[in-house]
Amino acid sequence: MQFSSDTNAQQGHRPLSRDLQERTFIALKPDCVQRSLCGAVLGRFEQKGFKMRGLKLVLPTRQLAESHYAEHAEKPFFERACRFLCSGPVVASVWEGRDVIQISRKIIGATNPSESAVGTIRGDYAAHFRRNLVHGSDSVSYTHLRAHETEAD
Repeated sequence: MQFSSDTNAQQGHRPLSRDLQERTFIALKPDCVQRSLCGAVLGRFEQKGFKMRGLKLVLPTRQLAESHYAEHAEKPFFERACRFLCSGPVVASVWEGRDVIQISRKIIGATNPSESAVGTIRGDYAAHFRRNLVHGSDSVSYTHLRAHETEAD
């Protein structure tokens, strides 16, 4: 069987109904970009069968970093986390699929890489909890808040 560029991979498959479609925001942090791991990390979500709905390279401002980490504003690591997020480019992406938020968080692994299972992104690539490569939304409401960041300007 030959494949061509006009082959429709979805042909013969019924699309997910609107109520089963879910979107999540995934951000590849500056350490992921610096280490040239973006392709490998994004590939994990593609291999799982999720559909990329948006992708954008962002140079985070201090204001964006503070907004991103707002829930941690009173914690001692807030300042350090904001500085880190502003230290280089971030790849912002939106993914769609059934249970994509829950499954993506499993693909990413625990926040602390030493507690992440082998086979997760952080378990395979990260070595320190302050440089854990990737952020994934933990709820639909958070996803909606961040999804606009990948919209075309």
